[in-house]
Amino acid sequence: MNIANDIIHNKYIWVPFFTWLSIQVFKVIVDSIKSKKLNLRRLCGAGGMPSSHTAVVMVITIMIGKNVGFGSYAFAATFIFSLIVMYDAAGVRRAAGEQASVLNKIIETPGLSGLEVQKRLMEALGHTPIQVLVGAIIGIVIGAIF
Repeated sequence: MNIANDIIHNKYIWVPFFTWLSIQVFKVIVDSIKSKKLNLRRLCGAGGMPSSHTAVVMVITIMIGKNVGFGSYAFAATFIFSLIVMYDAAGVRRAAGEQASVLNKIIETPGLSGLEVQKRLMEALGHTPIQVLVGAIIGIVIGAIF
């Protein structure tokens, strides 16, 4: 058994990876057009349209369903995992981003806070439900293709 060869030819690794990469590059391009400057940090950043996290887990879920069976324990496990990731993206992480936005405003308001902060908190952490839905659709389509 050649582990390296198995990994190199494992579509369950490469299809989700290139799905993630494509979405993140898309976000860099859109952000660069909007801000009129190249921000490569956006490549690994969270948030934005569409949700790459959602697309990746849905690609894996659909691929497993197609290739192992939609009645299999592997599909069930990845489906539940996908629901948790989507809930987290649109719920918990989004709420954390909204809280960061409020805290940044409090810290930046003169006289309101005696805190001296070196950097702003990250606000783009989560996704809107639409961003998650679009990520899910992308993941389902790509998963169905492969």
